[in-house]
Amino acid sequence: MRKPILSVLLALSLTLPGFAQKRLGNETAAQKTKRMEWWTDARFGMFIHWGLYALPARHEWVRNAERITNENYQKYFDQFNPDLFDPKKWAKEAKAAGMKYAVLTTKHHEGFTLFDSKYTDYKATNTQAKRDLVKEFLDAFRAEGIKVGFYYSLIDWHHPDFPVDKYHPLRPQPETDEAYAALNKNRDMAKYRKYLYNQVTELLTKYGKIDILWADFSYPGKYGKGRNDWGSVELLKQIRKLQPGIIVDNRLDLNDYEDGTDFETPEQVGPKELEKYRGKVWETCQTFSGSWGYHRDENTWKTNRKLLDLLITSVANGGNLLLNVGPTARGEFDNRANTALDSLGLWMHANSKSIYHCTFAPAEFKAPEGIKLTYNKDIKKLYVHLFEYPNTGSITLEGYKDKTKYAQFLHDNSEVQIDNEKSTGNTLVLKLPKKKPDFEIPVIELTLN
Repeated sequence: MRKPILSVLLALSLTLPGFAQKRLGNETAAQKTKRMEWWTDARFGMFIHWGLYALPARHEWVRNAERITNENYQKYFDQFNPDLFDPKKWAKEAKAAGMKYAVLTTKHHEGFTLFDSKYTDYKATNTQAKRDLVKEFLDAFRAEGIKVGFYYSLIDWHHPDFPVDKYHPLRPQPETDEAYAALNKNRDMAKYRKYLYNQVTELLTKYGKIDILWADFSYPGKYGKGRNDWGSVELLKQIRKLQPGIIVDNRLDLNDYEDGTDFETPEQVGPKELEKYRGKVWETCQTFSGSWGYHRDENTWKTNRKLLDLLITSVANGGNLLLNVGPTARGEFDNRANTALDSLGLWMHANSKSIYHCTFAPAEFKAPEGIKLTYNKDIKKLYVHLFEYPNTGSITLEGYKDKTKYAQFLHDNSEVQIDNEKSTGNTLVLKLPKKKPDFEIPVIELTLN
């Protein structure tokens, strides 16, 4: 009966107040807040998914979906030649869009590394590129003042020792214990775990200060992989030892450790679902379209309004938006991505004060239908995002009057007049021009008392 009792006590320790969770280090809550301050202030980042999958251009999981063997995938390695790759241009585009940090896939599930790893021959320097693409990315983005991060896949469909599991291209049909055992007879997870550990160590020692590590992802359970497979406890300790200031995501399967993760990562969810993360530390990762890697024929691209909604809703609930670009096999952002980035840049140029250093509004400020609020506590500014521009020539904000000193449009600092006749009690009525300002979602800045 000993083990079940211990399991019950462990479960209680994770759920009942007064019980402390396990810890990996001794960082205090205040120290963590300070370490993550730049990230919570930044609010908006660029994700970049790039690898051999840009050549088939059929989603970054093309190997999984089409069950492609190493031998049949080799043609993409042989043909990889990103002759238009110019990371300085990428960095300028990210900066113009208002992004404050960028995270690049150093290795995705396919196993191909964009960096010059000494632990594999399956890397960019051995292709026609003949370049360490990660180093060039870092140099370019740092030069623009953008913080830099590495995505690193815990999964590796190319490595000979990575055991076949439910996501592997070689997974059996039907899935049985016997079929998996036969496929994995000569594969050794311990050897792969050492490879993973060595590559992460390499990434965090060769390239100077790295601001974020985005490890991806765990799927414990039958025919899956979790913390014991990755050696997550020792891996995270090593990450923190090599880069004490680094910020790490929550996909190492260490959520039962108080300091096993820095932020949650809701992926590809809608604005409404993001509301439930208020009060947590989180970042939603989103694509422009339905694919992370370059997908030539995928056409479900988000509108400018949808992208702005994700950004504003994230900040209005205390979170970040990490928005993904999938460069082409020639190494550039395609026209659809550039158009989306340009549109975001126009809005951010005029309205970024409602994003940076902002979070959700104090509880006493209620947002009427068609409005979302963000708040900068340091300068006591409340930002009113007009998702629905009224045709009545005014907006009514209940409970705002005695808290508001001045109102103006954020994009041009033009005054938004208070309608003193209609602003009775504690109701604030603001006069608006009949013609909506030339922004998809105009923002009113309220200076608070």
